[in-house]
Amino acid sequence: MRRLLGSVADDAFLEPSFRCEFGFNIHLGRRFYAKFDCVIRDGATVTIGDTVTREGMADPRPRIEGDRLFGRGAYDMKAGVAAALLACREAAGRGLAGDVIVAAVADEEHASLGVEEVLGTVTADAAIVTEPTELELAVAHKGFVWSEITVTGRAAHGSRPHLGTDAIVKTGPVLTALGEFDIALGRRTHPLLGRGSVHASLIQGGEELSSYPARCSVSLERRTLPGETGGDVERELATLLDRCRTSDHELQVEHRTLLVHDPFEIDPAAELVDAVRAAATRVTGAAPTISGASYWADAAFVAAGRHPGRSLRAGRRSRSCR
Repeated sequence: MRRLLGSVADDAFLEPSFRCEFGFNIHLGRRFYAKFDCVIRDGATVTIGDTVTREGMADPRPRIEGDRLFGRGAYDMKAGVAAALLACREAAGRGLAGDVIVAAVADEEHASLGVEEVLGTVTADAAIVTEPTELELAVAHKGFVWSEITVTGRAAHGSRPHLGTDAIVKTGPVLTALGEFDIALGRRTHPLLGRGSVHASLIQGGEELSSYPARCSVSLERRTLPGETGGDVERELATLLDRCRTSDHELQVEHRTLLVHDPFEIDPAAELVDAVRAAATRVTGAAPTISGASYWADAAFVAAGRHPGRSLRAGRRSRSCR
């Protein structure tokens, strides 16, 4: 990427707009993205390209072995960004009747502030998201909803049980109900994505060993399938907690939604899918498998912004340290 961007690589965050040796116009957004575009003529196709934690990596440091780059983020997303820049360079030399825009965005792992700004400033006819897909053509991915359940008890010294209500103990049946709900979700499946799911990610409660905890909170993640919305998840949780209250009339419990990222799906017969599949077949010699991605990606936001989107990325996960 440094060679592609030329001498501007070290100064990319100093100037809001500049041009590199391969004819890219480079613009820096105010929040979390850099936009590389090959100026051609009318129309545009957007190629959207996260970094990962070092957790579990034996050696996250970058290194080059032969013609391969290894290290933190090599597979996701440096490879995708490099592929997008190469495609952009190729497009610049072909005199195509349109613009090819590469949007290198940040914050995809959380609130997607980068792609949000891109969608507010860039228009395009179609989009390709260069997430890792094992060379498959991903036309769908799951969504997710983050929620928090809070159970309220009553604080008291451990020597005075008649004054206290243990919020952590009261949370037990709620956790059991979540486990049962996850099993029920396994009965509904999507042909490309499999089942939806729910899991309790974090739990917090209590202040010290000698006191009854007055509060216990459970943070959970619900992975959703196309057709399921944040409102659906809110209603699911409300129904689940109502059943828990029926079983325990003293249970004081509330829930709130923290973040909603919708799932994504495009018709496998769409023109964009056909075009990408044909291009991949020419390069690899074999038609890529149509598939779905179990993770969430910015494609959902892109599609909601009225750009048809899909994912394709070369490479195998075993080629990086992630």
